[in-house]
Amino acid sequence: MKKMSVVKQLTLSALCTALCVVLPIAFHIIPNAGSVLLPMHIPVLLCGLVCGWQSGLLCGVLGPILSSVLTGMPPAAILPGMIVELGIYGCVSGLMMERIRTGSLYADLYISLPTAMLAGRVLSGIAKALIFAPGTSFAAWATASFVTALPGISVQLVVLPTLIVALTRAGLISRRYSGMEKQPRF
Repeated sequence: MKKMSVVKQLTLSALCTALCVVLPIAFHIIPNAGSVLLPMHIPVLLCGLVCGWQSGLLCGVLGPILSSVLTGMPPAAILPGMIVELGIYGCVSGLMMERIRTGSLYADLYISLPTAMLAGRVLSGIAKALIFAPGTSFAAWATASFVTALPGISVQLVVLPTLIVALTRAGLISRRYSGMEKQPRF
């Protein structure tokens, strides 16, 4: 895989950060869609997977801050936990894509995505319990992180691999493995 140019990496990172502001606005037309479908998570994970861990971390930190300042979403009480969660998402997804090389793009993505999503939720839960919201019960954290978010998790696991393959086939991002233009290996 050819290394992405700095200009292209910055452009994609800026686009993903902007999507952290725009997507939640679109999703909040539907009541409670933000906490269920998790629209800000998609561009952060995409940024980490495509641009690397540094860009993913930056997008995960700046995205919620910009969204909160510009739109009031997420509210100030939720913002610190989201910064931790999304920062970890972007960082871990980028690190996993750097290190995981199975020979199949789909396998790499389906190893990297759940790992990043789990790490972000766990570390965010620890940060909330110790720093941001002491006294939050384990049951409340597990319900919010896994049960309520299940539709959003499902959307991420379907949309992100499809989007990355589409961007690769369109030539917007480099091919990870040669021969991908024929048939992706499952």
